[in-house]
Amino acid sequence: MVIRYTAPLFSIGHSIVKMLANSVVVLDFETTGLSPMQGDRAIEIGAVKIVDGQCIDTYQQLMYPGRRVSSFIEQYTGINNQMLANAAPCSVVMDEFADFIGGCNLVAHNASFDKRFLDAEFDRIGRSYTGEFACSLLLARRLYQTIPSHKLGALVDYKQIATDGVFHRALADAQMTADLWLAMLADIEQDYQRNMPTFKLIQKLCKTPKAGISKLLSAR
Repeated sequence: MVIRYTAPLFSIGHSIVKMLANSVVVLDFETTGLSPMQGDRAIEIGAVKIVDGQCIDTYQQLMYPGRRVSSFIEQYTGINNQMLANAAPCSVVMDEFADFIGGCNLVAHNASFDKRFLDAEFDRIGRSYTGEFACSLLLARRLYQTIPSHKLGALVDYKQIATDGVFHRALADAQMTADLWLAMLADIEQDYQRNMPTFKLIQKLCKTPKAGISKLLSAR
């Protein structure tokens, strides 16, 4: 298993680049369950680092959560207890991942889920992050209001994003989310002539009622 990560991203033009929605870290967790408040832990992290709309790096690692995972999780993710027994502990992996994030803003599909686990795992090791989160699921619901499902797989099909057919593994899901994110930014630029939308604008879109999206994006 290959782990790749670079030095903090924004060494040049930090404040300018960080403003843009096309320069982010897109991440995905696989976990033992739904809530860190109920004792659930991360078992895999995958992330794609995007700068100026281009993927420049990835990070993926299994991590041992300190206990066995259920047969349901094994079947859902394909991650079994033998694989986790040979993995580094969560503390080691998450410490590396904190370095990978650097000062980047963050994106995830159903971001509230991934943010809860990121916060919980970082709290355990005394690490933090300075970037902010945006949710590709919320953005998709506002841009593509007429489609019946906004699950990641349905959106990948809708936008005709090429995949290798793997779902519910962290790096595969992070890569699909990254491709979806860039496709949505391209749609905003094309449909509303919003060249290089900022991360703040996307965050605002995610909180805007659906009926107000066109007015917000058309405003100057």
